[in-house]
Amino acid sequence: MGAIASCMDARTRAQVIASAAQSAKAGNLVVMPTDTLYGIGADAFNNEAVAALLAAKKRGPDYPVPVLVGSWDTIAGLTSSLSDSARTLVEAFWPGGLSLVVPQAPSLPWNLGDTHGSVMLRMPNHPVALQLLREVGPMAVSSANLHGHQPPVTAQEAQRQLGDAVETYLDAGRATVGEPSTIVDLTAVTPKILREGAVSAEAIAEVLGLGAAEIRGSEGTA
Repeated sequence: MGAIASCMDARTRAQVIASAAQSAKAGNLVVMPTDTLYGIGADAFNNEAVAALLAAKKRGPDYPVPVLVGSWDTIAGLTSSLSDSARTLVEAFWPGGLSLVVPQAPSLPWNLGDTHGSVMLRMPNHPVALQLLREVGPMAVSSANLHGHQPPVTAQEAQRQLGDAVETYLDAGRATVGEPSTIVDLTAVTPKILREGAVSAEAIAEVLGLGAAEIRGSEGTA
């Protein structure tokens, strides 16, 4: 079974994260804490690792994997265009519990699943996740649970579900939010919420200057 590595001690945290980053760069899967839930992650540009991530979750490519980034600047190279709405939402809610679906850059050599030309991006508000992402680069990250099971809020819960499919479980205590991110689709003219979660529709509508009813779409599982 994959090992749990504690990030609770400030004296050893940097080394623990550095070791996990090296593992991810080598193509292994890493479970990481985020502000919302624990996630299972792989180097986004390692297609074999991303396929292993989907296999670990027992999920098919029809559920494409989101990408987490460690800084605002990173997203410029991952999307073909960044709208004013996207910039506004990034400035208001990143790092935090908001995922944005945007058109992906056409030249990227990754395979995240059936994305239909888009990519879901988020910058988590968690120091361990951010340090790992800054060392590895963009990571394909999904909730660290078997498909259809309860997403975990601790490393131990993730380990019970995923076992030895993951090499390293980074433990930073209980996730503070405990619910998934809100997903906003920015690929159409009007932003639409695909899933309500950690950030409310009202907060998103306020910064965009729109009505909450206007941006609420049918909830999905992206």
